[in-house]
Amino acid sequence: MDQTTFMAATGAQQASAAFWLGPLSAAMDRFQINTPARQAAFLAQLAYESGGFPLPPVAERFNYAAARLDAVFSSLTQQQCNALGRQPGETCVPPDRQEKIANLVYQNKCGNGPAACGDGWRYRGSGLIQLTFKSNFDAAGRAIGKDLVSNPDSVRNDASTAALVAAWFWQSHGCNELADTGAFHQITAKINPAHEGEQGRDNAFELASNALGADVAGGSTVV
Repeated sequence: MDQTTFMAATGAQQASAAFWLGPLSAAMDRFQINTPARQAAFLAQLAYESGGFPLPPVAERFNYAAARLDAVFSSLTQQQCNALGRQPGETCVPPDRQEKIANLVYQNKCGNGPAACGDGWRYRGSGLIQLTFKSNFDAAGRAIGKDLVSNPDSVRNDASTAALVAAWFWQSHGCNELADTGAFHQITAKINPAHEGEQGRDNAFELASNALGADVAGGSTVV
């Protein structure tokens, strides 16, 4: 896949395409994302998850107004939402309050400790497929041969690491096989069980499929 094809498949800008193409090509090769159908589905999901392949850092943001914060994170009290959410006159929740939100909503889940230890922020959604929680950073790191628990910022800042994590997640959750049969909505469920943004994901898949000439029932191995 060349840069022009990558841009056509993902809608990425030239600088982003130049930054991500090499690492993603290597990661797709390593994890057998090697047919037009597999690559179209993979790139479509990543384009949606990452917001269009931005340059690093690629990390979850907690820039919510109080009402939206309450709707997204039911574990927060109304008082916490009012205090931590975006205030009148603010264009963005300041970093210190975003960190507090992450530590509260992700505490004591999937290997994370209590809010005070900072794991929620340390292991917030990161990379092209929004890897979240300490236990998942540990599992991904073991799979790709990197210590992501000690260095979680590498998922947010290093293109090679982010690409490998995304491709590992994809393969380990059976997404190659689902892509072979055209089961794109089942892939969405693997990545986001609530099917958040399904129409946007579908649109991204159509774009990628057209650019790559993907046959959703399979396809020849890409060389």
